[in-house]
Amino acid sequence: MSELTFGVLTKIIATLGPASSDVDSIIKLIHEGARVFRINFSHGRFEDFERLLKTIRQASERAACSVGVLGDLSGPKIRLARLKRTDLVLSVGDQVEFVAAVEHMDEDGSPLRLASTYAHLLEDVLPGHRLLIDDGAVRLLAVDAYGHGDQRRLRCQVIQGGPISSSKGLNLPDSQLDRVSSITDWDWQCAAWAIEHELDYLALSFVRRADDLEQLRRFAVERGRDGAMRLPLIAKIEKPQALDDLDGILKACDVVMVARGDLGVEMDLAEVPVIQKRIIARAHDLGRPAIVATQMLQSMIEHAHPTRAEVSDVANAIFDGADVVMLSGETAVGRYGPQAVRMMAHIARTTQAHLAGPMSQSWTKRPFIEEGRYRTAALARGVATIVSDLDPRLVVIWSQSGKGALYFSKNRLHVPIVAATSDLMVLRRMNILFGVQPVLMDQPRDVAEFLRNLDILLVERGWAALKDPVLTITGEPIGTPGVSNAIRVHYVGDEIH
Repeated sequence: MSELTFGVLTKIIATLGPASSDVDSIIKLIHEGARVFRINFSHGRFEDFERLLKTIRQASERAACSVGVLGDLSGPKIRLARLKRTDLVLSVGDQVEFVAAVEHMDEDGSPLRLASTYAHLLEDVLPGHRLLIDDGAVRLLAVDAYGHGDQRRLRCQVIQGGPISSSKGLNLPDSQLDRVSSITDWDWQCAAWAIEHELDYLALSFVRRADDLEQLRRFAVERGRDGAMRLPLIAKIEKPQALDDLDGILKACDVVMVARGDLGVEMDLAEVPVIQKRIIARAHDLGRPAIVATQMLQSMIEHAHPTRAEVSDVANAIFDGADVVMLSGETAVGRYGPQAVRMMAHIARTTQAHLAGPMSQSWTKRPFIEEGRYRTAALARGVATIVSDLDPRLVVIWSQSGKGALYFSKNRLHVPIVAATSDLMVLRRMNILFGVQPVLMDQPRDVAEFLRNLDILLVERGWAALKDPVLTITGEPIGTPGVSNAIRVHYVGDEIH
């Protein structure tokens, strides 16, 4: 790993797809700074996912850099049913009727008839409700409902026109969709696969309440992903209803994602930046890492350089306190995936330098942490003050389970945190933590051996030079949870007593 990517505290997730599904492409993304790779279960079959997972692990080994793998459950995405024609364009004022049959095809005549993959659409969508197709590119307004059973119709008027085609997404922001399960049959199959193949994180789409996550948690625990094997769950906030139970959702998840795609479709676009700030701030209050996603460098799907507005968007997400920023189409199908990751890392580094300097007071604001009564959490708060005063090259801890690294990450230090563990799964999971650089190391016999091994590693990797000051947090016996009690300023290469 290069010195350039080592100093990037904000973590980067890259979505994989047709443009980035081979070993060499993934190695390039790793070299540019991607530390977590997203497998989107909305596209592909299990044999595709298995092949992609194997490719990620091979690339990680060849790049000599641990990376995490995130499985993203599809959730209950409502879509248009299959259409007979591929050239349909709706114009403002056109009349459209939705009918009951899920596989209904459009017929010649007026009005045009459509169907959806949601069996209860004709019951749940009422006159006056909006129907948004293709992320809101085409907008309909329900004006009348009539008929019964298979003959029921929902008449709509086009208020914003455009092309439509089979399987385009359909959002119903005004309708109560209580019969939509947050976890579909396909999601349960994908969750089982993710657990069996030891993925490092699992994201749940369209979370509406804490119970959605608690169901998934029970499913994982029943399959052995508890305790040291605990599967971190990511709650994707993309439904307005989730904001009504935000605290419950944050307490039930391990990481939260501000998924601005569907959130921006179902709410007033002008509210999305405010909601982003609110979610991140509350996540920090409760000690949960926050991811910001969707259209961050969207123009780089087709162009080698982002727009100025996109650069500002990424920087402002980091100013808001995002621990992680995510690329979607930019790396999955884009022509300039490695350049997009490089640009993301460059923006993050530049923004971090400003936060650690002119904006250091807001940067060092400490979150409320529920586990604050525990020794490691208290040490983490103390270390944050020492780092601010002494400005060491980096902070080093032994974090066998990853929990110590989480406490230090929560305090948002302005220097990297090197977190050592002998557990490969923990190593990969720590890749989503702000500021944390995980390293795999054999369990040392004592603190002196740990520091000697550490000095060799730091110099070999170019992360520090001889005589550089580093802050170490250790305890005896090393590797035992909860015993960290010694903070020292260690100069790289000095004899250990």
